[in-house]
Amino acid sequence: MSAGLAASIPAAVKTLDLGVLPSEIDGGLASRAAIGLAILATDQTLEHEFRALVRIPGVAFYEARLFNDNDITPDTLRAMGPRIAPTVDLILPSIPLDVVGFGCTSATMTLGEEAVFAEIRKARPGVACTTPVTGALAAFKALGVKGIGLLTPYAPEINQGLVRYFTGRGLDIAAVATFDRRDDREAARISLASIEAAAETMAAVPGVEAIFISCTSLRVAEAVADLERRIGIPVTSSNHAMAWHCLRLAGIDDVVPAGGRLFALPAS
Repeated sequence: MSAGLAASIPAAVKTLDLGVLPSEIDGGLASRAAIGLAILATDQTLEHEFRALVRIPGVAFYEARLFNDNDITPDTLRAMGPRIAPTVDLILPSIPLDVVGFGCTSATMTLGEEAVFAEIRKARPGVACTTPVTGALAAFKALGVKGIGLLTPYAPEINQGLVRYFTGRGLDIAAVATFDRRDDREAARISLASIEAAAETMAAVPGVEAIFISCTSLRVAEAVADLERRIGIPVTSSNHAMAWHCLRLAGIDDVVPAGGRLFALPAS
């Protein structure tokens, strides 16, 4: 080895072992509330919208994915039922959750809320539960509205079932419309401009007191406050209503200004 090369190699540094240092355990990211979400494998939107809406210190959400078919039909929706509990079981095993939400509006309507809750509680006994349908019903009650404009991407037969579900719970569906995008991958790509234009059309229908944009794939939550200002009535959606309901079930009553009228209200 040349003298020059030897001179360029630094002398060995002795490592000083400081041993075990003191540490404290705090409440972590979810010091106020931990929210679990069972999300469809094809969903491209729900997590993005929750990140936009649930920006509250001490509140965190954690999710696992549930297999589903791309095509949205009554049969593929019913097939999700037995997959709910195993999916929920993957969300922070052994760590308590305050609320668990199931992220599919049409499957909730097809299976029924209580059936969905029963599946969730197989993995998380006694936990507070919600779905986009459950959140929407709670939202309409908090907003004091019954005349609903229902906008979806579903096949007409699924819309008919959703109308029956809501009317059976005391609501008046004053208007219903669909984009008829039956592939969940396409539903996630329906433009915000298309959704806003459809909502404006629906808001002009007599008897429409609020608009519900159904499907966790549709992108609208971040635009709710501006859309409400333009059309003059409350707007909510599957993700928007479920995010609000998750917070309220967890005891988080913080106002989220970007969330529009609903996020200024407590649960009734």
